[in-house]
Amino acid sequence: MKVIIFGASGGTGTQLVEQALAQGHTVKAFVRNPAKFQLRHPQLSVFQGDILDPVAVEHAVKDQEAVLSAIGSPANKIGKIRSQGTQNIILAMQKTGVRRLVCQTSLGYGDSRKVLDSTPFYFKYLIVPFILKKGFADHALQEEHIKRSQLDWVIVRPGNLTDGVRTGTYQHGFSPAAPHLKVKISRADVAEFMLKQLTTDTYLRKTPGLSY
Repeated sequence: MKVIIFGASGGTGTQLVEQALAQGHTVKAFVRNPAKFQLRHPQLSVFQGDILDPVAVEHAVKDQEAVLSAIGSPANKIGKIRSQGTQNIILAMQKTGVRRLVCQTSLGYGDSRKVLDSTPFYFKYLIVPFILKKGFADHALQEEHIKRSQLDWVIVRPGNLTDGVRTGTYQHGFSPAAPHLKVKISRADVAEFMLKQLTTDTYLRKTPGLSY
């Protein structure tokens, strides 16, 4: 499958690129600075662009069969990189006829807020309301854009991201009130789950959570 990956130079994005290539996909990596993107492969092309530039995004999406997005920004950064960037992706997909969108957001806000009960006190009452507040607000708006679209979308909500190995063993699609959640998962496992959503409708137009 021909897939484009937004946020390809980030932690989850790099895992998406590597695993997609290993699975035989033809991958286009959308990056702001190609000099910082070191991956090379015969089935990999690198597209330089700004996610906030709708013209560049549309040009990159053209002729692809699916879109994977792991775009992000520092947790305390003011702005709407996730939401505005995702809106540009949606518009590009609608114009070019690409249907499948798999997007990484996060657990811990909106109808998944209950999951914070499984996190330490300092995380729920200090980290989330003060450090992650802006990022969560941007994620919420990002999800609104996706849900209003007519695309074949899956919103993937992982817990706290780690740099651990790919285990292939994790919980998904659980209730936010589910017991015994660690509310964390490796980027490698998130990438594995996202890639699975390219060829299954199990979570079509749903928001599955991911956690160990």
